[in-house]
Amino acid sequence: MATPIDLQDRLARHGIDPSTVSLDHLLGRRVQLVQFIRGYRAAVDPVLLAAAVPAEPGQRVLDLGLGAGAAGLCLAARVPGLGLVGVERDAGAAALARVNAGLAGAALTVVETDVGARLQGPDDPRAEPFDHVLTNPPFLEEVRADPPPDPGRRAAHVEDGIGLGAWIAAGLKRLKPGGSFTIVMRADRLAEILTALAGPAGDIRVLPVHTVGDGRPAGRVIVQARKGRRAPLTLLAPLVLAGEGRDWTPPVRAVLEDAAPLSLATPSRG
Repeated sequence: MATPIDLQDRLARHGIDPSTVSLDHLLGRRVQLVQFIRGYRAAVDPVLLAAAVPAEPGQRVLDLGLGAGAAGLCLAARVPGLGLVGVERDAGAAALARVNAGLAGAALTVVETDVGARLQGPDDPRAEPFDHVLTNPPFLEEVRADPPPDPGRRAAHVEDGIGLGAWIAAGLKRLKPGGSFTIVMRADRLAEILTALAGPAGDIRVLPVHTVGDGRPAGRVIVQARKGRRAPLTLLAPLVLAGEGRDWTPPVRAVLEDAAPLSLATPSRG
């Protein structure tokens, strides 16, 4: 764990005012995460997203819309030896991601650019395709959103210049054949996700995520697909986050506190 002096030094090197950030923890304190006090703050979504990525040690992973690094660093904490690249357009968030990667000792390369831009030149070793892509993109369409006044929250929640379909296409383009693409998104945008995946990818797994098991519709979905595969879509049994008393359900507690994976594989029939 970082000492206060070490943290202060890391923040200073990246031009971050210590009074504007807090030091938080994820995965049962396995991940230290410096976040801006005002603006977007990571919650459950990036942790669940990271848990769903079927990465193995030594593989290369791309995090589109890295933010402060919550999803990518949770994945790195669960799976050692990953080569992790994150794309983030917001300079402040990118700086936080570099600080957080340093605190974690993670091999994270932060590329400060738009998701739709060319990520690397042909001679850059990062131009090699990835085994996995994960993403927690802005939830709200620009034309329909009531933008939050805070710039950080607005950048994290509202699309700006690149829509969901183009965002997904950018991720699929960077994948190896057979590589996995995993996204967390509002459930009401599932049709857009499936349209963007159709053709380039298959073996699509859709996991509905419910806040509580009270019969209301799912608020989120986690969707995973494989590039170039042709297997049919699978609608998985829903994941319920909280039970009675709003305590985490056992599977969710295992993910959030014990760094357990969240498998999107279809259960075998005995």
